[in-house]
Amino acid sequence: MVKEECKALLDALNKVAACYRHMVLTIGGTADSQNLREELRKTRQKAQELAVANRNKLTGVLKDKTVSKEDKAEFERLWVIFSTCLEILEVDMRRALELGHEFPLNVPKKHLIQTGMSGGTSGVAARAMSVQNMKYEADHNIDVVDLKDLEKEINQVGEMMYEMEMKVNVPHWTVEAKQDPGAELKSTVSMGASSMGMISVEENKSFCDISKVLAGVIFSAVLIIAIVLAVCVVKLS
Repeated sequence: MVKEECKALLDALNKVAACYRHMVLTIGGTADSQNLREELRKTRQKAQELAVANRNKLTGVLKDKTVSKEDKAEFERLWVIFSTCLEILEVDMRRALELGHEFPLNVPKKHLIQTGMSGGTSGVAARAMSVQNMKYEADHNIDVVDLKDLEKEINQVGEMMYEMEMKVNVPHWTVEAKQDPGAELKSTVSMGASSMGMISVEENKSFCDISKVLAGVIFSAVLIIAIVLAVCVVKLS
């Protein structure tokens, strides 16, 4: 039961962190707006709430001496995934802070990046927040106010990661993965390669069939010409 709860919390954190990264990449672009800044704030706060829940749940389990060896290995694997996800979230928060300073919304002389992308990010934010429609309530100066809060939250995430290392010492290199690195990508590539292989084999077969037909026609034509020449030589002689 506890294992399923930890996996569910970790899956939710991964989803929200991925949505946050997607939205961070649109800061300063043609899709940037006040709504985007509010979506970033709400998504970031949701990710931090899930991070705290993950930390509390996994810390309690890993400190439990009654957990079996097999279960402890699985929880340590989840802990490594969680800590890695938290590190990625911190990197994206720092990127959002830098881009936010570079592209303030209320400075008309600051040109946005012409990325060629258009449209809003409300759908991504709604998926992250698990709601159907986003509600926007922020003030017009959210880009300035939120950057100050973002700096504090980055420090909080850093402190959280430090406390995690002090409370639970799980070196990443001691945790065995369940599959080889990039196994999902390799499986996708192999499926694509196999399908391409089947296509190439079929193309080769059809090409070989055509080649055989052409070779037969040429051979027959040469044979007929040789017979005609032989007959002419006999008659002339």
